[in-house]
Amino acid sequence: MNAVLAADRLMRTLPGEVPVTLVQDITLDIERGEFVAIMGPSGSGKSSLLYLLGLLDVPTSGRVLLDGQDTSGYGEDELATTRLQKLGFVFQFHFLLAEFTVLDNVLLPMRRLGALPEETARQRAGELLGQFGLADQGHKRPHQLSGGQRQRVAIARALANDPPIILADEPTGNLDSRAAANVRQILHDLTREWNKTIIAVTHDLTFASAADRQIGIVDGLIDLSWRA
Repeated sequence: MNAVLAADRLMRTLPGEVPVTLVQDITLDIERGEFVAIMGPSGSGKSSLLYLLGLLDVPTSGRVLLDGQDTSGYGEDELATTRLQKLGFVFQFHFLLAEFTVLDNVLLPMRRLGALPEETARQRAGELLGQFGLADQGHKRPHQLSGGQRQRVAIARALANDPPIILADEPTGNLDSRAAANVRQILHDLTREWNKTIIAVTHDLTFASAADRQIGIVDGLIDLSWRA
């Protein structure tokens, strides 16, 4: 076993007069270099699980282990640093900052982590954009790009600090069929050529079929019998 990310009896419940449980007692291992698709009906807890695995949400109980390290005792600063170093995120809506250039959007994670000199970081950002066919787009603002281009910028940004794990939430959900196919291929190549671990929530059956493994989530639980 070579688990780079593991969930150990994860629970996530929203408090209230009637508590709502989003994730129920989920245990799973994600292997290094694995491409995993998380699928299930709307409202089943897929994104909630992804946010727990990505240390964006804190579980009500249970724990997330990253490279074998229990993250349950991490404070906010340690969580933030861990996310910057080890996790990259791609969302359905790219969340690029409109006031910054494309190049500066890719630079943001590197500037926040502060591990590279500015000149080196700028060079890396430019190289990442070039990897995804955007070498001549760095000076533009996000609104000047197509939806597919913006999502490729978001992938470049996710890779900025060279994290071993990329988590994606419906990364093709807001794209036309051609752009979606391009993003699917890029994420697939990240596992095969860049040795990244990809964990993606998706309704895209073509996307999911390219994954090494599909995990079905229904009512916050792993459902081994679930089929799209």
